[in-house]
Amino acid sequence: MKTVVIAGATGYLGSYLTSYYQRQGWCVRALVRNEQAARTKGLEASEFFEGEVTHPNSLIGLMDDVDLVVSALGITRQKDGLSYNDVDYQANKNLLDLAVENSVPHFAYVHVLNASKLLNVKLVRAKQHFVEVLQSAPIKSTVISPSGYFSDIEEFRGMAKSGRVYMFGSGDFRINPIHGADLAAACFEIIEEGQAYAEVGGPVKYTHNEMAEIAFKSLSKKARITHLPNWISIALQRVLETFTSVKTYGPIQFFLSAMRMDMIGKCYGKIRLEDHFAQLEQKEKQNTG
Repeated sequence: MKTVVIAGATGYLGSYLTSYYQRQGWCVRALVRNEQAARTKGLEASEFFEGEVTHPNSLIGLMDDVDLVVSALGITRQKDGLSYNDVDYQANKNLLDLAVENSVPHFAYVHVLNASKLLNVKLVRAKQHFVEVLQSAPIKSTVISPSGYFSDIEEFRGMAKSGRVYMFGSGDFRINPIHGADLAAACFEIIEEGQAYAEVGGPVKYTHNEMAEIAFKSLSKKARITHLPNWISIALQRVLETFTSVKTYGPIQFFLSAMRMDMIGKCYGKIRLEDHFAQLEQKEKQNTG
């Protein structure tokens, strides 16, 4: 039986990767900070390895008899005083160094689509730095760049619940976001095929306006969309970058920058945004009913 290490196993994508690889008959070694907390969240894995990725000495033994590493490790919201460079770059490099030291055959990393256009974003710059190191390392590598996660697009539904969706510009930029389950399956396929690089998206391409309309429809509400000039987005970003810490502006910097361009990857999977929002609505009704 082949063994895969999943880094970032308790994150949105990591949990789907863990489940998918187990269903494919792999021994899944989930790298977690706290096994009990991971189990409480519902994560299921063949093995749990407790370690702190920013402390290499805590990772000794992680790569024993491993065939593949898949890293979905990264900061979504900054915490514990760690920076993007600490986690998105250095922690992933710690894993890579250990994999090379232990002669692991293959290392796969989940990156960001359009990274070359987003290097002004600190999060993306740290990720891209790691990708450059990975691609020059003496190990087979796969870099997978998703267009965007459904979990991120849920922001549209949150605004719709409050009664109005605000967006910058005309709302005509397009994205084909992907559900975590579909992305995990796509990652497995791409890695198995031995691809060096792949840009991945979901099955349907939407404009930002269409996503807002879908959010309102899922809530059985009339669509109310307000378009703001793009210069406000740019000005807001600059103000945040000047007067707040990277902990505050980092996620917003990424979101605003990504929303000012098309984010289209090769279409994978079957789950549509309409289906996802409908499922969220059904779960909320069951929980309140």
